[in-house]
This record gives sequence, C-alpha cells and structure tokens, in this order.
Amino acid sequence: MPTYEYACSNCGHHLTVEQRMSDPRLADCPACGTPGLERQLSAGGFALKGGGWYQTDFRGGDKAPAAEPAPPPCAGGSCACH
Repeated sequence: MPTYEYACSNCGHHLTVEQRMSDPRLADCPACGTPGLERQLSAGGFALKGGGWYQTDFRGGDKAPAAEPAPPPCAGGSCACH
C-alpha cells in the first residue's frame, strides 16, 4: 500500500498516511481541523540492492565471467602428501 505525505497549508502540520491509490485524498487537518491538507510530492521507497537481476539477467553486453574455483590445498606438490 502506498505511503503519502500531507502538509496543512493553515497550521503547517505534517503527517504520513498509508492509503490505497483508489482512496480519496485527505482534506481535513487532524491538528487544526481545517480543510487545508495538501498531498506532498515525495520520493518513493524503491531500491535495488546487491548483485540481483540487473547484474545477471537484464544488463546488455558481456556477462560477468564465472569465478574460477579455488585450487585444492595441495596443488602443485607443495604439501607433504606428494
């Protein structure tokens, strides 16, 4: 459900309300009781984090190279077992 910010043009009171997009806008200020509420323009709360779909599925061009597996602990004869 979207979150909307309102500010009263009469008393300056600010409030944040979760409303459906189909719900009517609020008009009456809960602080002063006058019909002075105006919906404010605010940034959305959407963020993509991590490697996610952009890195693996959506980005054009070359795909990221697969990580090379680590060599076994005694590779190259550097341990006493060889």
